Amino acid sequence: MNKTSVKNKGFSLVIVESPTKAKTISGFLGKNFKIESSYGHIRDLPKSKLGIDVEKDFEPSYVIPIKNRKRVTALKKTAEKANSVILATDEDREGEAIAWHLLKALNLEAEGAADVKRIAFHEITESAINDALNNPRELDVNLVNAQQARRVLDRLVGYKLSPFLWKKVMSHLSAGRVQSVAVRLIVDRENEIRKFIPETYYTVSADLRSKDDDTVFSAQLVRINDSPIKKPGISDKKVAEEAVANLQISDFSVLSVEKKDVKKNPLPPFTTSTLQQEASKRLRFSAKQTMAIAQSLYENGLITYMRTDSLNLSSESLSAAKDWITRSLGEEYAVDSPRRFKTKSKSAQEAHEAIRPTKPSLEPSSLSGEEREKKLYDLIWRRFIASQCPAAVMGASRATISAIGNGAEYRLSASGGFLKFDGFLKIWPAKIEEKILPPLKESEVLNLIKASSEEHQTEPPARYNEASLIKALEEYGIGRPSTYAPIISVIQTRGYVEKNEARRFVPTDIGEKVDKMLVEHFPEIVDIKFTANMESELDDVAEGKAEWKKVVSDFYMPFAKKLEEKYESVEEKKKIEAEPTDEVCDKCGRPMVIKTGRFGRFMACSGYPECKNTKKIPGADAIKGESGEVMKCPKCGEGLVTRKRTKRGRFFYGCSRYPDCDFASWTKPGVKKEKNAE
Repeated sequence: MNKTSVKNKGFSLVIVESPTKAKTISGFLGKNFKIESSYGHIRDLPKSKLGIDVEKDFEPSYVIPIKNRKRVTALKKTAEKANSVILATDEDREGEAIAWHLLKALNLEAEGAADVKRIAFHEITESAINDALNNPRELDVNLVNAQQARRVLDRLVGYKLSPFLWKKVMSHLSAGRVQSVAVRLIVDRENEIRKFIPETYYTVSADLRSKDDDTVFSAQLVRINDSPIKKPGISDKKVAEEAVANLQISDFSVLSVEKKDVKKNPLPPFTTSTLQQEASKRLRFSAKQTMAIAQSLYENGLITYMRTDSLNLSSESLSAAKDWITRSLGEEYAVDSPRRFKTKSKSAQEAHEAIRPTKPSLEPSSLSGEEREKKLYDLIWRRFIASQCPAAVMGASRATISAIGNGAEYRLSASGGFLKFDGFLKIWPAKIEEKILPPLKESEVLNLIKASSEEHQTEPPARYNEASLIKALEEYGIGRPSTYAPIISVIQTRGYVEKNEARRFVPTDIGEKVDKMLVEHFPEIVDIKFTANMESELDDVAEGKAEWKKVVSDFYMPFAKKLEEKYESVEEKKKIEAEPTDEVCDKCGRPMVIKTGRFGRFMACSGYPECKNTKKIPGADAIKGESGEVMKCPKCGEGLVTRKRTKRGRFFYGCSRYPDCDFASWTKPGVKKEKNAE
């Protein structure tokens, strides 16, 4: 790739992906460098056809989209005048592929073309750029092939399976190799919730007081005679009532008291997935928003590269973190030796780093700019600094208490804890529930204040939100850092899932139909282990351990054979008859009917296509209370409905009589705001 230049033309052309990145880099380089942006990918598979020759070893046919042609022409002209061309795209598979496409599209391998160098860096700082320029490397063809394999696999599934769904389920549907697995996770969780039968259980507690201390504390019943109470609690109401009755006449004494210090260590710095999860929980950012904001922070030189599953940290960053902690918080908040974290992911490259601030001394309060960028930088900065602080120390105590009465012996447990040293919590705030136990002594007699039982019901598993779905995808080995946000975005765009008012994913009617079809006829497409194994094979390609076309062939050949069989054996979709209604079209006066589309049921004019009037089915978006009845507007008494999402993606509640009644609320009237618990 590094040819000898024919003549010295005076400047080096540096090509990056984005104008922001170009602007930041230009601040570090002198007049001998010209920085240009490719504006992302400049070549891709064609939109109008498959673009892959399955008969000729899956050879992809790349094209330059019309919107990119002007940019490519300009880059070509500049490259012809340059002494050397430096490809400075991102250091992951996607960035390597962009560099490779630039090499091909700009004809940089031709005889007499400028020298070509490939440089990579995980942060946009002057030292990192200069170091990269002094240490150029060859283009990593293995990374390019891994990206090509993913792109080809996804194209084959999308372009081959989607028409099958059009014919057998409904027109304008689409299937995705990885996205379909995410939909399956959400559908499976919904089915778990539907099948869930709540069970009633009881917990028994006693409020006690020491004779030497006025402090009242609570102890939970954990054992009846020789039988420990299994979680979640006592299933028989009579047993719970009998325990309460016996405790009321029991003698209480302390069997043992245990005191110890419990250390809580800081979490590691962020990877892509943990950043998306935490930004969702703490800032209510979507994965797509988080990555867009992180991209801006990276391109402006504020954080390291944001698509990573590595927990590695540079020695320079660790030293800078310790300097800031010692100077700003005090020596007691600095660890003696740097804390390093082990990366679990097979695909992570230790040469890459975790997401961290490029300058640990740059505090969030010093940052100017857009508010959301400040918030995300604050999160990244605190997580990194906290990772280099000592553990928080809790003083914990636990007392085991005996209660004997009416021929039965009961064991109760009381615990307490308080923060002795905040450690990393000083920089990474977290809720710590402190509960103080009085200074109890072994064999001490206690006084009963009150014994009681409380009824509970088991709860179904929670629906996925963005944070928990990303966590599940990562744990199952589905997708990689660059794919989590696109996966979540595309399954919503396709109308297969939607978010409820608690920002949790619910499958749509059409999403469930597509999932059912794929599970029944193409189980490998939505099989978690199969998809995870495919990700592992793509990792092998990236490491040079597997040949990308063989990986594609091993997947495609059985898939194509099965697809051909299913076209013959699976019954075609039945035409769904429109349901008549009493509604009249407010545009042409003809009757309205109920139809089913990719986003579910809706009302449409029977005069289609002459009249294309559509609207929601009345009451379809009505808000129902716990009783199942439609909730009433507190202002006028009519029904409440869920209104459209705003630009920020939030739901709100409004009166169905709007604009005649303008009542609106961010939270469901009469309901406390639900915590976004995992």
